[in-house]
Amino acid sequence: MPFELRDHTADVAVEAVAPTLSGVFAAIADGLAAASCDEIPAAGGETVEVAVDAQRPEALLFDYLDELIYERDVRAVLPVDHEVRIEEPSGDRDEWRLAGTYRGVPLERVDAREVKAVTYSEMRLDETDAGWSAYVVFDV
Repeated sequence: MPFELRDHTADVAVEAVAPTLSGVFAAIADGLAAASCDEIPAAGGETVEVAVDAQRPEALLFDYLDELIYERDVRAVLPVDHEVRIEEPSGDRDEWRLAGTYRGVPLERVDAREVKAVTYSEMRLDETDAGWSAYVVFDV
């Protein structure tokens, strides 16, 4: 598994590593899904597109995870099986851009716990010799 759930006082944290920035974003999102439910159905649910822009990579990660929590609340689905593509600022565009997809498993098909919000508390996103590392705390 490319992520690990970490105990964090009354919250839950997800730590992930991946060779690419896109990969670590997807791994943290998969960790969010795992923090939300013990068993994720292997099939079912529709593919949903998501897009987010932000000024910095950390803000992009926060906004992406916040969007996934919003999608869960509005669509009544658990976002799983995340695929992410990140574009760095270039030319006259000064924002980082994320385009991705997830499979939306209807909440009635899972025994989901509520993850209330993503936090900036202790968030880190680092480029390493092996790729990227991230740590995110969620309010439960």
